[in-house]
Amino acid sequence: MDSRGAMRLELTAAMAGPGRGREAADRLCGACVSLLDVDGAALSVIYDGAISRSLGSSSSVSRELDELQFTLGEGPCLDAVRSAAPVLIPDLNDPAMQRWPGFARAATQRGVRAVFALPVAVASLPIGALDLYRTRTGDLADSVLAGGLIAAELAALPLLDLMDLDLQAAVSDQDSDAWEQLSSLTRLEVYQAAGILIAQLGVTPSEALVRLRAHAFAHNRTASEVALDIIEHRLRLPDDSTDDPTPAEDGDYR
Repeated sequence: MDSRGAMRLELTAAMAGPGRGREAADRLCGACVSLLDVDGAALSVIYDGAISRSLGSSSSVSRELDELQFTLGEGPCLDAVRSAAPVLIPDLNDPAMQRWPGFARAATQRGVRAVFALPVAVASLPIGALDLYRTRTGDLADSVLAGGLIAAELAALPLLDLMDLDLQAAVSDQDSDAWEQLSSLTRLEVYQAAGILIAQLGVTPSEALVRLRAHAFAHNRTASEVALDIIEHRLRLPDDSTDDPTPAEDGDYR
């Protein structure tokens, strides 16, 4: 097994344990500190240019830095999601680095000298970021950056779990505010439809997304179009993914 494969196994193993969502995110952030050459890590959910939820962190300082980006309206994790690309800052005190003067000042006051923000994508859409912090300046070694990118890929799992909890609440109680909470998280009807599939088919969040997108691809439609049909009771995917989907009939959407 190569070094990347070994790193993936170690990070995956670190995420295992009781609790999902935030607990798994905290364990992943802690593993980043243990296995990568960094001093802190935090995972946040971002929508519409702002942090909507701080999901996991390795320490209170890392979580505070995440929340500061929301307070200040600037920071590396926001830019990482906006650009759908890593934002790597090896020296926050570099005079040439004037991207986030408020955040850079607040971070250095807390002993942080370098930050590396990696986008986290679900269904090819960046909706979060994994921030890695160091108390010294310098670029990340290639092997460390590769490990960070693997961690950012794995970070999609607790995000899906978080969506699962919101979505199941919405499906079980149509009058709850869970739909609104979910909308504030992603504003994507795809995830509303995924929640319905989770409840109907008894599948995981990732499997629900796979089935929805596969149906869209097979019928030359967008995922959003299929999602709207599911939400508005015009389409019901089969329990067995090999069967043909059928239109939902009145009174038979449950």
